[in-house]
Amino acid sequence: MISCEEATAICNKKQYNEATSWQKITLWFHVLLCRACSQFTKKNTKLTSLFEKANLHSLSENEKEQLKKQLENKF
Repeated sequence: MISCEEATAICNKKQYNEATSWQKITLWFHVLLCRACSQFTKKNTKLTSLFEKANLHSLSENEKEQLKKQLENKF
């Protein structure tokens, strides 16, 4: 059985399709037995769904550098 810390890490990977099949299976077994991780997984899935619906995205490294330079030039 994996720990709750491992379960949350796998849950996060699963949301971005980065988890392996084995990780998904171990997460599924853990979530069956752990109420806290079950709730975390449900909330994490809902949050990811809301971000996708809102069409939110993070900045690329290049965009971050450009924004940083712009802010430095202003101050």
